[in-house]
Parts: sequence; structure tokens; C-alpha cells
Amino acid sequence: MLRLGVNIDHVATIRNARGTPWPDPVRAAELAEAAGADGITAHLREDRRHISDADIDNLMAQLRLPLNLEMAATPEMQAIALRHRPHAVCIVPEKREERTTEGGLDVAGNEAHLAGFIAPLRDAGCRVSLFIGHEPAQIEAAARIGAAVVELHTGAYCDFDTEGRVAERDAELAALRKGAALAASLGLEVHAGHGLTFDTVGPIAAIPEFKELNIGHFLIAESVFIGLDQAIREMRRRMDAARA
Repeated sequence: MLRLGVNIDHVATIRNARGTPWPDPVRAAELAEAAGADGITAHLREDRRHISDADIDNLMAQLRLPLNLEMAATPEMQAIALRHRPHAVCIVPEKREERTTEGGLDVAGNEAHLAGFIAPLRDAGCRVSLFIGHEPAQIEAAARIGAAVVELHTGAYCDFDTEGRVAERDAELAALRKGAALAASLGLEVHAGHGLTFDTVGPIAAIPEFKELNIGHFLIAESVFIGLDQAIREMRRRMDAARA
């Protein structure tokens, strides 16, 4: 079965807009579990713009689903991950000025650094994932440095779909298919995520090499209108229909 990881970052974004305890990301994680999520993703950014250190503490203490901790490749974040030892750690590129994660990690250009960075995490029992583009050089580098998982960035595919750039969307989807096949052939588990919606998830879910999709912003946005439970259940339904 194709797994669904629900990213709860933007529950924290709403909370932080008013500086109140509400809405609580842990409660959102519990609702996601009840609605059929297979895991929870939370990105602890260096600037703490949404998820906080206390959120990670609470998720580790209370969450029953596997936690996928997204983070930059910095000494501070490595120390936090080693202290908590979540089920999975996904290394992402990070810029303070960006609104959201832009593009994938440059593994090919930073092999030595990233190999040394992920080794202690792997030794601590964390399943290490690298958030990358579909370029063969990046996928091959991820395999060389010992990552267990790659998560392919679906943002460009989703943006092209939203903008009605059909030919570019279809070309990006074809490249994601090839990237997923290459990654699987190298022994990597293959995930996908970023920007996925009800309209764009089907073709991605239909790619057989993908084992997990991580989806957040759209689900939180849609929950304003139909509730988080229904948003997750509908995403789950569309994923299952595409895979069937």
C-alpha cells in the first residue's frame, strides 16, 4: 500500500500567527492518525517559523505514528535528531529568505559533507531520507553516500499544473517517473512530496516505485473548508484509487 505522511507544519503556522497554544500540532497529528495517515512529518527549521522545539518534544512523547523529522544539514539539527532519534530524518535544503523549500538538496555537490552528516543518524537507528530532484546525478549520489530513502521533489510538476502549462507538467511527470525507477533500481526506497493536491496526486500515486507521499500545506488549507479528517480521507481515497 502507498503510505501517506501528513505534514503538520502549517498547523503551527496558524498557531504562531497569534502566539496562542491553538491549534495544537499534536492534536492535528492525532486527528491525522484517526483519518488514515501512516506517518507524521514535521520540519524544524533553523528560524523556527512554524514547528518549535517543544512541538518535537511533544510529538516524540505522544505520537503513536512514525515521525519523519525534516531538517537542514546543520550541527544543531543533527544534535536534536540524535537526542530524539525519530523513526526517520529527511535532510532538506533550507534558506532563511525562502517561503517554502525551493528545489532539492545538492547531494552530488556535497557528497563528503552529507555522507559524514548522515552516518551518525543512520548509526542511531534513524531512517535517513534525502529530499532531492529527479536528476540522475543526485539520485546516484544519494545511493553512494548510504541514504536509505530519497524523496523526490514534486513542486515543479504541481506548479506547472496550477499554471496550466500542460506540456511542461507532463515532461516533469515523465522525469519523475524515470527518477523513481532509477532510485528503486539502486536499492533506494522512493518517496515523493511538495505541493501535491487533490488534482495532482493521482499521476504521482500511480508511479509504482513510490512507497510514500508526504503532503501538508494543501491538506491544512483544505481543512479550513471541509475539516482535517475529511481532507485526509479524500486524499487517501485518491491515492488508493490511483494505485489500484
